[in-house]
Parts: sequence; C-alpha cells; structure tokens
Amino acid sequence: MDELISYLKDADCDSDLISEICRLYKGGNEGVAIQKLRRHRCVLMDELHVSQRKVDCLDFLLQKMAKSQILKN
Repeated sequence: MDELISYLKDADCDSDLISEICRLYKGGNEGVAIQKLRRHRCVLMDELHVSQRKVDCLDFLLQKMAKSQILKN
C-alpha cells in the first residue's frame, strides 16, 4: 500500500483522493478506483494543455520580438 500511496503523491493526488483510492482498492473496488484515477488524469492533461498554450504564446512573442530586433538593425 505504501508504494501505491507514493505513486499517487507523485501524480499530484490530494490527500482526499489518496484516501479514497486506498479505501476503494482495499475494498476490492479497483474498477471504481481506476475510473477516479482516469478522471484525475484528464484534469492533469487539461492543465498540461493550458500550460502548453501559454508556452506557445510566449514562443510566438519571443520569435516576433527577435524578428523585430533583426529588422531594426
């Protein structure tokens, strides 16, 4: 169970989700635990995509600024 908890912490699960997953897993409800973890994964993927869009915007801005700097010289 310690290994499971370690993985859940590494996956940025909060203490409530960790407790719930452990309870479900111990109770033989692996299917429900898997569904909850898949939902958490979706949330993390959404956050990743938002961050990626921000990085893309910064990359575009940096490229524009670099190009503008070249044209000024």
